[in-house]
Amino acid sequence: MANALVTGASRGIGRAVAQAFARRGDRVVVHYGTDRAAAEQTLASLDGSGHAIVGGDLGDPAGAQNVVDAAVAALGSLNILVNNAAVAPSAANEHRVDSASFEDWQQAWSSMVAVNLVGASNVTTLVAQHMIAQGGGGAIVNIGSRGAFRGEPDHPAYAATKAGLQALGQSLALVLAPHGISVTSVAPGMIATERQAPKLEGAGGDGIRGQSPFDRVGTPEEVAAAVAYLTSPEAVWASGTVLDLNGASYFR
Repeated sequence: MANALVTGASRGIGRAVAQAFARRGDRVVVHYGTDRAAAEQTLASLDGSGHAIVGGDLGDPAGAQNVVDAAVAALGSLNILVNNAAVAPSAANEHRVDSASFEDWQQAWSSMVAVNLVGASNVTTLVAQHMIAQGGGGAIVNIGSRGAFRGEPDHPAYAATKAGLQALGQSLALVLAPHGISVTSVAPGMIATERQAPKLEGAGGDGIRGQSPFDRVGTPEEVAAAVAYLTSPEAVWASGTVLDLNGASYFR
């Protein structure tokens, strides 16, 4: 049995990861940014007992510290971290370089860098140092994006922060291996989450599904299965990898 902190676990990929961990007997801390009700639904859906919930703004260094401290206090220790929380692309934060105002550009970059990259790095540092102090190794998985490789013209800050997160993971993999801690990333393509439902159900849905030769998009459960493997003892030798999960829709 492991003790895991999953950031951004109120719905979507984060919820599916928390559920996968709980099914295999892990205890899970469900983190949320603002939607406690959705996080409570995740918590109620988990198999087993001993799970916990914690809220906090990871874009604030003090918030990141409080989240990690609360997670450790709730479970006694942590040996798995999944960095899933992110400011996701939306119509509201679109910032094409050929059309966005400078104000909108600054806002998008500020919010995405604060949470997706700096926030994740702060949580990772705190959890990694905790793992080192307690001994026994551990596993860290970053939820990256296909966009880090192919680009996101409407949301370049999102692509850049996910690329940075994946690069951070590889840098930390080199340092943490002597402590028995693996660090990996997954890079999903389009995933059928609640957030993506309007796109997939709209006029462009067929085109999005057609990006993959499977003629569909991925599921949160498929991402969760990969994360479950990467946090298993058998996956230590995969440390440093970035695993593409895009249904052959993009090759690098």
